[in-house]
Amino acid sequence: MSGDLQQFREEVRSFMKETLPEERQGKARGLLEAERDAMAWWQGKLHARGWGGLGWPTEYGGPGWSTEQMRIFMEESTKHGAPMISPFGIVMVGPVIYSFGNEEQKKEHLPHIIQGTRFWCQGYSEPGSGSDLASLKTRAVRDGDDYVVNGQKIWTTHAHFADWMFCLVRTDPDAKKQRGISFLLIDMKSPGIEVRPIRSIDGKHHLNEVFFTNVRVPASNLVGEENMGWTYAKFLLVNERAGVANVAGSRLDLARLRAYAKSTEHFVSPPINDPTIAKAIAQLDDRLEALDALEERSMAAPSQSMDAIKLGAPLKLLGSELQQDIAELAVKVAGPAALPMSADGATVSAYGAFGQREMASFLFGRSHSIYGGTSEVQKNIMAQLLAKAA
Repeated sequence: MSGDLQQFREEVRSFMKETLPEERQGKARGLLEAERDAMAWWQGKLHARGWGGLGWPTEYGGPGWSTEQMRIFMEESTKHGAPMISPFGIVMVGPVIYSFGNEEQKKEHLPHIIQGTRFWCQGYSEPGSGSDLASLKTRAVRDGDDYVVNGQKIWTTHAHFADWMFCLVRTDPDAKKQRGISFLLIDMKSPGIEVRPIRSIDGKHHLNEVFFTNVRVPASNLVGEENMGWTYAKFLLVNERAGVANVAGSRLDLARLRAYAKSTEHFVSPPINDPTIAKAIAQLDDRLEALDALEERSMAAPSQSMDAIKLGAPLKLLGSELQQDIAELAVKVAGPAALPMSADGATVSAYGAFGQREMASFLFGRSHSIYGGTSEVQKNIMAQLLAKAA
């Protein structure tokens, strides 16, 4: 690592130590634990430092970092247990707005996103329209200066505290399914919107159903051109899939697993002494290093370039599988410690803390191979790219 990059790493570490109090470390690190207050507080701290627009062009408030600096920041944020940066604003809708939105939309939304004062959710999936997203049925009919929206979205993360939704709606039911879709920005306080919680298998609430009944959305909230929403949706998904790989998070989870497996505090014979466990951890470590190299290539590719698109599918697929396999091995190593809980869901003992955290990750991790495009979809994309290259 060059001297300049090492100096930057020290700068980031100093910022984390000075800004992130111990009581906030490790809280709201992922979607499961994410809380609006924690994410807003952290985004505000980053913005005050000039680091709020991660990955954004400098003209819109980005810090102007290189790929290596971005990776260093992500690594140090994870190591220090910083709250997650809400992906729906910074990673997803923000780039769509500054790439395809008009000047009024940029002025209205980008400052709030970068300051952490406006939170977003993603209105994509519907009952029966998940992997085949282009089959979505939520309708938006033009009525004067408004669109009238009716339909339903599902698996909508953080809709219960989001201020706005970026939403795919069908504006031309007679067109080819990919062609009749538009991209709307919808104020979640609009009359006619109902949010119902979905509790996942771990008992947590981060998912929701969202119902639209004659919701009036100003036509000025249309991003880009009517019926061109599929183009903007694909643009957004390239960014989303790269983030889903979560290399920094997997590195932390694997280090935590290795340390626990070596522990003599809870085991007469540490699990790492079992050759099958040691081999499994080593294999996960090899996969992590390969994924890390793939992420570096992906981040170095120009945004939305063909190289970035080609690398997005394997990055998402392999990253999802690695996260699932780390959690599965962690639950196996924890054994009975993954099970005992009090009636209110609190950890019974320090012995159970690791196992219960990993069991929650294991259960939630089933969704890694679904959201952001299923693993089967990623394999199809890879097959198509290979066929074109042949």
